[in-house]
Amino acid sequence: MARISSTQPRKQRKFRYNAPIHTRGAFLHSPLASDLREKYGKRSFRVVTGDTVKVLRGEFKGIEGVVDGVDVKNTKVLVHGVYVKKANGEDVPRPLDPSKIMITKLNTKDAVRVARLEVKA
Repeated sequence: MARISSTQPRKQRKFRYNAPIHTRGAFLHSPLASDLREKYGKRSFRVVTGDTVKVLRGEFKGIEGVVDGVDVKNTKVLVHGVYVKKANGEDVPRPLDPSKIMITKLNTKDAVRVARLEVKA
């Protein structure tokens, strides 16, 4: 991932806003639960569809659900069970920031992802 050397908030925001899609994937890392940290020796990992996560902040704090989708362009995660009601009563998914959720169970269907987990940092 390209590193930005500036500490100015405006330049940090500009970097994130103008980042290409392949770089934005790095913004989708969420912390791992303590048992997963011990098992894999990693503090955080990228969120993918099928992971089980727990919401750490906001009005949905404490809710645990499966990731329904990941929006790479806007760096948001959709979790099953996290919905808001529209004015007409319809439930719509509420996008969450990856830093506000914790991965409790990993989706290990992808062999490449499992291999990446096994690599020690």
